[in-house]
Amino acid sequence: MEKFQCMICGHIYDPAKGEPKQKIKAGTAFADLPDDWTCPVCTAPKTKFKPVA
Repeated sequence: MEKFQCMICGHIYDPAKGEPKQKIKAGTAFADLPDDWTCPVCTAPKTKFKPVA
């Protein structure tokens, strides 16, 4: 699964790890995150993330 990086603060969402503090389980693809999900570091919206090559 592809990782995504926040263009505001640089946080990387890694689907293999999920976001335990936000109760997002490991194995959750970025596309499967809720539309209102925000960056756990800077609260940027999901639209501010880009795929990491």
